[in-house]
Amino acid sequence: MKSTTLKGKLYLIPTTLGEGDPMDVLPQTVKRAIDFIDTYVVENEKTARKFIKSINPEKVQASLKLSSLNKHTEKSEHFGMIKPCLEGHNIGLMSEAGCPGVADPGAVIVKLAHENGIQVVPMVGPSSILLAIMASGMNGQSFAFNGYLPIEKSEKKTALKNLEKLSGDKNQSQLFIETPYRNNKMLEDILQAINPSTYLCIACDITLPTEYIKTMKASEWKNAKIDLHNRPAIFIIHKM
Repeated sequence: MKSTTLKGKLYLIPTTLGEGDPMDVLPQTVKRAIDFIDTYVVENEKTARKFIKSINPEKVQASLKLSSLNKHTEKSEHFGMIKPCLEGHNIGLMSEAGCPGVADPGAVIVKLAHENGIQVVPMVGPSSILLAIMASGMNGQSFAFNGYLPIEKSEKKTALKNLEKLSGDKNQSQLFIETPYRNNKMLEDILQAINPSTYLCIACDITLPTEYIKTMKASEWKNAKIDLHNRPAIFIIHKM
């Protein structure tokens, strides 16, 4: 008689957005998932192991099987990452921070899971994008996340003006991010590019003790004193 193996599931496990007690922002379901899952797809093995240990200090690190998924990962390696699911093992997919699959390379693994009939289980956790739009006072009915803007100054200025126009034309809040060490320069470039009456929200260190979230017109931001250097931040603009 031909034996059949039940497929495992792909659990999308959220992580914290920074240092702190993970159970302050994560539900018990995340801990229970980490308790029984030993195979993971992660962005960075070192930080993933640290996170798993913070959730379950008793978990034997040697029992963990971690595959790295980042900009250096070859496409040919992707199928091997979901193969344990096809052999009956559950897999945890973890982002470096926040929810996997959202502004995160993990989406390619989720797509592959769907293509191979593997059940995908999204788990509740902090998303800086959603938390920022929630706290901004801007349009939570229509918004777009645009990832990173161009680095080159003139291209960045054009991108900002295009997003500002789009927000006004569609009444749609426009979200984007920058590499944390360039945040102060990003704020400077935003204020030079957009109209003084356009609203800007800055949401940084979300869920951390140093959390800072504020929405003002660009003209008001020009008088604000804030240091965003190396602080993970979401920027939102909306032309009313």
